[in-house]
Amino acid sequence: MANDFDSFSEKLRVEEALTFDDVLLRPKESSVEPDEASTATRVSTSVELTVPVLSAAMDTVTESNMAIAMARHGGLGVLHRNMSIDQMVEEIDRVKRADELIIPLEEVVTVDPEMSVREADSRMEREGVGGAPVINTNGEVLGIISSTDVRPHLEVGESDPVSEAMTDEVITAPQDIDPREAFDMMYEHKIERVPVVDEENLLVGLVTMQGILQRREFDEAARDEGGHLRVGVAVGPFELDRAQAADDAGADILFIDCAHAHNRNVIESARDIKSKVGADVVVGNIGTREAAAAVVDFADGVKVGIGPGSICTTRVVTGAGMPQISAIAQVADVASQHKVPVIADGGIRYSGDAIKAIAAGADAIMLGSYFAGTDEAPGRVIIMNGKKYKQYRGMGSVGAMKSGGGDRYFKDDTDEEFVPEGVEAATPYKGTLESELHQLVGGMQSGMGYVGADSIPEFKERAEFVRVSPAGQQEGHPHDVVITDEAPNYSPE
Repeated sequence: MANDFDSFSEKLRVEEALTFDDVLLRPKESSVEPDEASTATRVSTSVELTVPVLSAAMDTVTESNMAIAMARHGGLGVLHRNMSIDQMVEEIDRVKRADELIIPLEEVVTVDPEMSVREADSRMEREGVGGAPVINTNGEVLGIISSTDVRPHLEVGESDPVSEAMTDEVITAPQDIDPREAFDMMYEHKIERVPVVDEENLLVGLVTMQGILQRREFDEAARDEGGHLRVGVAVGPFELDRAQAADDAGADILFIDCAHAHNRNVIESARDIKSKVGADVVVGNIGTREAAAAVVDFADGVKVGIGPGSICTTRVVTGAGMPQISAIAQVADVASQHKVPVIADGGIRYSGDAIKAIAAGADAIMLGSYFAGTDEAPGRVIIMNGKKYKQYRGMGSVGAMKSGGGDRYFKDDTDEEFVPEGVEAATPYKGTLESELHQLVGGMQSGMGYVGADSIPEFKERAEFVRVSPAGQQEGHPHDVVITDEAPNYSPE
């Protein structure tokens, strides 16, 4: 009995674990202005971002609209998996085609040379375009017609055939044209659209000045080698068919989506998925150095977070978890030795928390509630007490589990009664994602300036923490005042 008592007593000699409010960055001498700090980072073996931020794979956070906006602003959206495989493929396709340089043939408005000018004008007006390639029945480009060409004929001969009104000395582009070449071509010839043709002069697509200017507006966007926006996709640890479909559809990173990835069956399944897809595979969620050691030999990235999310009840329901700063540090101790990027998922309320996560060893952060209130999130807007909110729920909530997310928490979604590890809630409506990202990244850059680092790698080397007492935590927030005007990057608890 004595030995048993002693062994149980040992469990009380516990390791201390810390989270964001327990620490602050120690200010250092600096010559770095915040605007000069680069937040470029790597989130997986082969994917780099200019902004170290990902939107969570939650059904009230990330679908194609969010993923498009995230990628345009330098981050990465991770599509949730509470949808069919066919729906997932469609969502991936929407992201990949959002900023395509070449509009594909099936989306190009074309006209026939024998069509009347009136018919051509009606078609262009109906489709909302100012011009269209003229092609014959074989798909060969014969010319191009614009509103300028049409206008004189509408006044005197609206039944004239398109062949009499079109510009037949048409400028065309090859299929491998790049944005710079396309812009120079349009500028030189003072045109707004260029048909893209193959070697036989058959139409394969269209490049427009509007499309080029839109791409130039987002010059820091996360793009793949073909110039398409990058996108991540969540797949279950045992969903090889979904993983392969996502890979075939062009997903850049597959995120093994599991609440507790330090599970032998999950690890072996993730290893199998990695061996059968070309996309990078990020494994998560984990929270200890032992878990990191179990996956770094094959994972292209790891995701950290056992129960820190604002709508997660894992720690109170199961009694298990790891405070997030300590979890990040433990995982990064192992992952950094293998050059495997670390993504901190959950628990971040302010930009200061985000940069603390980087200081603890993360390469990027993933946010759920932070973005759930934006226009781009799929949750519906509701009004309570005269204020706008958006629907937000944890993937461990009953509603999400009933929608097919139960296996993330090892729950059978055919069960009549779930044991949830999350709640359904509402988060304040915030407006555009762009505005939220501006405040978030700006705050992170300011933190880098206080430490005197102009890049993420240098910041990790220079950053030091100090412990904060409860009094110090209180001191760090506005106190002894009544806030009359809310700041865009701070809301009291």
